[in-house]
Amino acid sequence: MSNGEKINIFATASSWMEGEALQQLERVASLSGMMHVAAYPDLHPGKGGPVGAAMLSEGICYPYLVGSDVGCGMALFATDLATSKAKPEKWSKKLSGLEEPWEGDADAWLAWRDATPEGFASSLGTIGSGNHFAELLRVHHVDDEECFRQLNLDAKQLSLLVHSGSRGLGELLLRTHVDTHRDGGISISDRAESESYLTRHDNAVAWAVANRELIACRLLEQLGSDYRRILDLTHNSITRQNVAGKECFLHRKGAVPSDQGLVVIPGSRGTLSYLVKPAGDQSANLWSVAHGAGRKWGRSDCAGRLREKYSTESLRKTKLGSYVICEDRDLLYEEAPQAYKDIEAVIGDMVGLGLITVVATLAPVLTYKVRKQ
Repeated sequence: MSNGEKINIFATASSWMEGEALQQLERVASLSGMMHVAAYPDLHPGKGGPVGAAMLSEGICYPYLVGSDVGCGMALFATDLATSKAKPEKWSKKLSGLEEPWEGDADAWLAWRDATPEGFASSLGTIGSGNHFAELLRVHHVDDEECFRQLNLDAKQLSLLVHSGSRGLGELLLRTHVDTHRDGGISISDRAESESYLTRHDNAVAWAVANRELIACRLLEQLGSDYRRILDLTHNSITRQNVAGKECFLHRKGAVPSDQGLVVIPGSRGTLSYLVKPAGDQSANLWSVAHGAGRKWGRSDCAGRLREKYSTESLRKTKLGSYVICEDRDLLYEEAPQAYKDIEAVIGDMVGLGLITVVATLAPVLTYKVRKQ
């Protein structure tokens, strides 16, 4: 099978994809043991491998394809906050402290969630930088009333979406692998090494899940709200997969699982986010769909493209009327909605290709990224 036959891109011709990202798909397809590569409309170049793709290999796993933020994902929480009583401008001045170490018992929090600290307890409950965030959302429109009711969500209350990962733990895991193997993989025939890596990988995933919950807990505590987790899906991971009796590994890098129920696909801080239901047979797209809008511009390009047109204050209040807490000027431009692809086009592609149906759309009210440290 040629490399081209191994690659399946789930996007329409109208979806713009950077040439470097397509070249990265080709390189991944040529790796030893690689069986199939699926890419989604949010595809863009990453460090070492494409973002917005799932990659299935037989007998060998490639940690560098997942990147340094092992376990990164999205968690959606129901809150007690009534949409009609939301005070985003006031809250934007009040909320703080998510960059600072949590004063609670980190080891106990992790233990209750089947994770161990591995030396990074001080980072637990912190969002991190880059495209990570915690965002309060209101229900904009419900498309599938029955499916929405099954989630036991209240359309009159705010929800909270948290995007974060394993912080320094995942970075250490990748660095440890790269120091020995560079961009090489780990063969399943080396049971001791593969099991050691996968055990630490799985802990990083569990750590990231615990981190997202604690972020939600810390933020909502400041607003006097309890929370209930609706879903938590990891989009940077390696999972074991039995395919036709073969021992395989499914690598996801910026690809959210579509075999675990409903999926939340965020926009770009100034656009709608989507709650969707996977549709049909998901095997061709490797049981995964797009994890977001996907970057349109590299981070180093954003300031030059945007500073003459947009002030920092204009980026702290979006066209939807939501507020953004981001006191890092460079990051504010790097994460501007304009730097991302059109989320409506991303969703439209996947709906048109029969991968998903839309359950509901969610609109941002307040996004927390970073205070000055």
